[in-house]
Amino acid sequence: MGLRERYRQLPSNPLRQGRRDVMIGLAGAVISGMDALAGVTRRVRLPEASDRTRVLRVVDRQTVAHDENVVALTFAAADGEPLPRWHPGAHIDVQLPSGRLRQYSLCGDPDLRDVYRIAVRRIPDGGGGSIEVHDVLDVGATATTQGPRNAFPLTVPGYGSPTKRFRFIAGGIGITPILPMLALAQRLGVDWSMVYAGRSRDSLPFLDDIAGYGDTVRIHTDDDSGLPTASDLLGDCPDGTAVYACGPAPMLTAIRSELAGRDKIELHFERFAAPPVVDGRIFDVTVASTGRRIRVGADETLLAALQRSDVDAPYSCQQGFCGTCRTRVVGVTEGTVDHRDTLLTDPEHENQMMLICISRATEGSRLTLDL
Repeated sequence: MGLRERYRQLPSNPLRQGRRDVMIGLAGAVISGMDALAGVTRRVRLPEASDRTRVLRVVDRQTVAHDENVVALTFAAADGEPLPRWHPGAHIDVQLPSGRLRQYSLCGDPDLRDVYRIAVRRIPDGGGGSIEVHDVLDVGATATTQGPRNAFPLTVPGYGSPTKRFRFIAGGIGITPILPMLALAQRLGVDWSMVYAGRSRDSLPFLDDIAGYGDTVRIHTDDDSGLPTASDLLGDCPDGTAVYACGPAPMLTAIRSELAGRDKIELHFERFAAPPVVDGRIFDVTVASTGRRIRVGADETLLAALQRSDVDAPYSCQQGFCGTCRTRVVGVTEGTVDHRDTLLTDPEHENQMMLICISRATEGSRLTLDL
């Protein structure tokens, strides 16, 4: 099957002319909504190839930023079997040797069925996942994975999107899901441009890969040009543009604010950190196994409050889409749980399950958690 035929088979943009403000974790909800509108009843789905747990072996490791804080790892299946197909924007769940589960964007070539490539920046206070990748995953090391999954899919103009051009915006390590998108846009002959922002050129990974696109990509670094504004990042962004942005939360917030009211522009974005708490209220939780009581501030997540109090709880994405932090509420003395996820089902909510990375409780609530 040729490249163009493959992308004609991708699902069309479900929101068409409307502004598409796609947040991580929304894909399943969009699909469910499309089914409801079409009167479709989904039968029980058999496990797909991407649902299997696989053992991957590191077959190549390269330092891809001049500050030496970003490594790119290439994995192959330990059993030598072909890997599931993926499309730009996809990620895999990687269970590290310590048992930590993390999501990493695929940044290699989707047409290669024998290898996956990810890139990871070393973050000293990032919860240990990136440090373990840097210190433990040498060539020959193994990790178990599931996926790929895609919460940041690329909808190509002429292949499901009414837009005419792309504007790509990457902040630092946010280049990883964008890289395969650039290659596809170039191969399909779609009009596109990009700005790549970071603290300095030394901190930006994959500069050699980006250099091949010439003036289509503009580099903006804080040490040369100061912090970029939303206008700097968006550039000339006429109607009919699909904006794909990945990077830190302040950058994405500025872009969203700048595009408010621009109904003829699609905005798709992915963040690599927890979203800020909006309209939070103070509440208390008690750890059932120890009786320890912890107050959750209005501007912090429940997960962050537990970490601050040295209470160990499993987590991964911190954005409410992976389900790793699913926790049972075994008691509600006052108030109610404020569910803010789109992942758990209504029966799960009714059975007192919550995602502690994003959901919280109403003001003055007192929850008891089975941790």
